Amino acid sequence: MLDVAGLVAIDVHVHAEAANAAQGDVGAAASRYFGRSTVPTALDELAAYYRARKMACVVFSVDERLSGRGVVPNGDVLAAAAAHPDVLLPFVSVDPTRGREAVEEASRLITAGGVRGFKLHPPLQQFAPNDRSVYPFYEVLEAARLPVIFHTGHSGIGTGARGGGGVRLKYGAPMLIDDVAVDFPDLPIVLAHPSFPWQDEAISVCLHKPQVYIDLSGWSPKYFSPTLVQYANTLLREKVLFGSDYPLITPDRWLKDFEALPIRDEVRPLILKENAVRLLGL
Repeated sequence: MLDVAGLVAIDVHVHAEAANAAQGDVGAAASRYFGRSTVPTALDELAAYYRARKMACVVFSVDERLSGRGVVPNGDVLAAAAAHPDVLLPFVSVDPTRGREAVEEASRLITAGGVRGFKLHPPLQQFAPNDRSVYPFYEVLEAARLPVIFHTGHSGIGTGARGGGGVRLKYGAPMLIDDVAVDFPDLPIVLAHPSFPWQDEAISVCLHKPQVYIDLSGWSPKYFSPTLVQYANTLLREKVLFGSDYPLITPDRWLKDFEALPIRDEVRPLILKENAVRLLGL
């Protein structure tokens, strides 16, 4: 079982990567953008990696076909978490544009148990978060009170590829998710990543909607905007979460750069662990 007291941090943004995830034009572009990573991606090895660092992590795949990258089945993520309950917190991913099939699949996964939340990537799944056609999907998640992580902002996946790999950045605008937060007030929402070029909008949504959080994954902290650091230190100190974007960015690299940020001593443990403990009901 998860020993929360013994953890130094909870990384809320870790990707389960298929063996061929770095292949093809989009995968090669991602490697150039983030730098090549040599950390383990097999789920058992990933668990050992975080266990050695006394961290737990939220782990998920993304149900998408746009990039051509491999997709790890939800069942594999859930099985790995069941085998490593001391370190892995499983989120699942269902493409909500699949209509009734998506609603039924989300309901099945929730009923089966073990699911801690959902991961959605609107730019890769090619939908506007506030499209009413996906609202039945949100209804299932809200009824279960399970958090959903939405990718927001610029997408490292597709950067530098021809036509951006088909990724339309407009779907990552946080203001689209503001509508979701209004219409589903009991659905916990995480705006993943510093939301460049819409950082101020993300801060506004998080500040305005009680159930909305921001995770800091996908960027080295040394690139965070001064405004983001200011709000993380003050009004959003209980709503900002540590996330790395492993394996594209490792927790070691992220935490090293985080040490140099002017974050107050009393705020650091909130960002690194305590806010996630509260959000995830640990």
